[in-house]
Amino acid sequence: MRYSYNKLWKKLIDLHITKTYMRKKSAVSTNTLAKMGKDEPIAMDSLAKVAAAL
Repeated sequence: MRYSYNKLWKKLIDLHITKTYMRKKSAVSTNTLAKMGKDEPIAMDSLAKVAAAL
């Protein structure tokens, strides 16, 4: 299965939010952010944290 976070990155650009700010605000780890950058799967609770932060 292929994962893509392109829509999330686009949303961050539209909101003028950096990935680092989003990571700190949603309290996800740097490893999770790195996985997202490589289009690898991450835990659903991490996705929920990101969604709640936005």
